[in-house]
Amino acid sequence: MRLSFHFVSLFRFGIYIFLASLCSCNEKEVPRTEKTDPLLHPIEASLQDLVDIWYPKAIDTVHGGFWSDFSYKWEKEGKQQKMLVSQARHIWTAATLASFYKSEKYEKIASHGVQFLRNHMWDEDNGGFFTLLGIEGDSLRLLSKGKSAYGNSFAIYGLATYYKVSKDSAALHLAKKTFDWLEEHAHDSVYGGYFDVLQQDGSWMLDVTDNSKNYENFIRKNWKDQNSSIHLLESLTALYDVWPSDLVKTRLEELLVLIRDTITTDKGYLTLHLERDWTPVSLRDSSETYRSSHFYLDHVSFGHDVETAFLLLEASHVLGVPNDSITLRKAKKMIDHSLEWGWDHQVGGFYDGGYYWSANERNIVNKSKVWWTEAEALNSLLLMAQLYPEEMRYDSLFRKQWEYLDTYMIDHTYKGWYHEGLDTDPSAKKDAKAHIWKVNYHNIRSLINVIRMLRSDFPLTNDYL
Repeated sequence: MRLSFHFVSLFRFGIYIFLASLCSCNEKEVPRTEKTDPLLHPIEASLQDLVDIWYPKAIDTVHGGFWSDFSYKWEKEGKQQKMLVSQARHIWTAATLASFYKSEKYEKIASHGVQFLRNHMWDEDNGGFFTLLGIEGDSLRLLSKGKSAYGNSFAIYGLATYYKVSKDSAALHLAKKTFDWLEEHAHDSVYGGYFDVLQQDGSWMLDVTDNSKNYENFIRKNWKDQNSSIHLLESLTALYDVWPSDLVKTRLEELLVLIRDTITTDKGYLTLHLERDWTPVSLRDSSETYRSSHFYLDHVSFGHDVETAFLLLEASHVLGVPNDSITLRKAKKMIDHSLEWGWDHQVGGFYDGGYYWSANERNIVNKSKVWWTEAEALNSLLLMAQLYPEEMRYDSLFRKQWEYLDTYMIDHTYKGWYHEGLDTDPSAKKDAKAHIWKVNYHNIRSLINVIRMLRSDFPLTNDYL
């Protein structure tokens, strides 16, 4: 499969980026309240540093879309494959920056990404977006024929957010087409929710015979999971915000209730994998050796828990649920559970994952502190501080989390964020700053939300105050 490029538009876009780079990087200031939080200025500066190192550096004016791989010094190196998730996340980030800074520059960057999705990643024969393309000479080659609800959800997320700032009806149309494709192919009309892994034509994997009896392939065909579910919730929240269709509302409400009341346990953490009928999958009765080698299939993921607490409240807000005390209580429980078990009380930060060996016996299995987890934690801790001002610990923990990020996660020499905190992995200082799974939407979203909360300009909090 070979795809030609639109060299004229790319050349014009390159000229635009060159001219834009000559402009001052300081964006339009937003008026602040008289009483300014002492963390507001350093967080604003940190956001600007992060944005400036990514753009325009990450913009691929040769092949379209965005470059994927950068070294710790931000040197472009690696395969530079084009993955749907990372390409769509760049669109979301640029569109969000365009809205936040009131900047046409970032809107044009988002538009550049939208053109790439539309021209090169949409499957004209079967519908839906391809997962992965590779660069081969001056053309693109299809590397993965399968489709993913998770990946397509991020396409919706980016397209809907771009439409909100640009009013580009073609982008909204493509977001609608993607939703319709997921509705036809990935939605489970019997048990609700969505299957993530699909064949190229969108058909389910349930009836595919696996002669190798590979366990990982088997569970991918038959199980549902929290990760694709929470990001479908995220994307449909963005879509419903700009296209309040009855069906989108129904699916968004369905996901909110499934995630809040079924996927999230009574203790306050997400079940990673579930059978089609939402029966939780547990490896607790397996051997210790098997559990250890398959930790990624069944554990408590503190990062997903603190992120989902925010996503549930965001979905409830966009749906306009009045006084949604049920979702608020569950979100708080998820944060509290993560703080009780996964928080490092000495230096701050959340560990990656733990395991319940029994109802009362538990321990931390992976003490890594991953960049996206720490970003989501900053956002959710301040959100809890504003929703529960009487519980002063949330505000203190939010400030400790910022101190942790500033000390161990943010690279003050070469800019950007390390993939893991230097307290748990000092060697991360020289690891890649970007790859197809490490983009910038987690930390830029977190910093923007935090800045808006510190400026008293965050609509979500007004639902409960």
